[in-house]
Amino acid sequence: MKALILNDFNTPYQLQEIEKPVAGKGEVLVKIMASGINPLDLKIQAGQAAHAKAVLPAILGIDMAGIVEAVGEGVTGFKAGDEVYGMTGGIAGVQGSLAQYAAVDAGLLALKPSNISMKEAAALPLIFITAWEGLVDRANVSKGKTVLIHGGAGGVGHVAVQIAKAFGAEVFATVNAKDFDLIRSYGATPIDYNTPVEEYVKEYTQGEGFDVILDTVGGAVLDASFKAAKQYTGHVASILGWGNHALAPLSFRGATYSGVFTLYPLISGKNREQHGEILKKATEMAENKQLIPIVDPENYTLDTIQTAYDNITNGKTKGKVVVSVQ
Repeated sequence: MKALILNDFNTPYQLQEIEKPVAGKGEVLVKIMASGINPLDLKIQAGQAAHAKAVLPAILGIDMAGIVEAVGEGVTGFKAGDEVYGMTGGIAGVQGSLAQYAAVDAGLLALKPSNISMKEAAALPLIFITAWEGLVDRANVSKGKTVLIHGGAGGVGHVAVQIAKAFGAEVFATVNAKDFDLIRSYGATPIDYNTPVEEYVKEYTQGEGFDVILDTVGGAVLDASFKAAKQYTGHVASILGWGNHALAPLSFRGATYSGVFTLYPLISGKNREQHGEILKKATEMAENKQLIPIVDPENYTLDTIQTAYDNITNGKTKGKVVVSVQ
């Protein structure tokens, strides 16, 4: 099979012919149709993501969608011909999706939504799982709660807004003014990200604070989140919780905080089936037309991967970038 190999950090990929993998016990052999690119992929290639524990030479690519070609011993949930998707590798020595085939832990997979394309499906796994873990698993989002999504037009953010709306929450999102219409199209209220936290807390919650806050930006935005949490019952979840932060504003409100580290099941090998279960929820939402990923319209291939990376770096993309593999 053809695969893109990263032999050294901060060097170009090499397109090579390598041996096609075989599905082992508990694994599914997938013919990869599309590979979703995440910002983490660029950081790994550049050698700037030690937490991803990449092992060189590596085949990167965290997200994928494809067709089951064979199943290994003990796999009962999938069969040849099934269309599947998942966050399946590209870190910690696990083969990623920038290749024509991969032998994938069956626990990481779910059946692809029937009403979206392979490219759209490949755009979803990492961002959906991350948003779901923050909003549902950590913050217990539910009907009637006020939810604030920081970075609501970003990869994780735009999916998080749709998840919160599907749960019946009253949703707000901090974004650039140019993205106001997008947020309104989801039935949520946009907030200019330049607005001081005290102002929007007063305007939209009468000064009480939000029940749930999902921070997808980090830094000063996480600090602002601590000030925006509702007294006693507010919960802040962050996907970028590293750095130095003062917890006093959160403590004085009697609110709570949790971090999200979506890579852990891939790195540790533990609880991988949880990712597959979360993606079943994504499939359900997509088929109920409650979830629509924003995907860049450009068609990239394994041969033009560097162009895709360059366009992401230079801000020339609109939505999640996906590589067509086959």
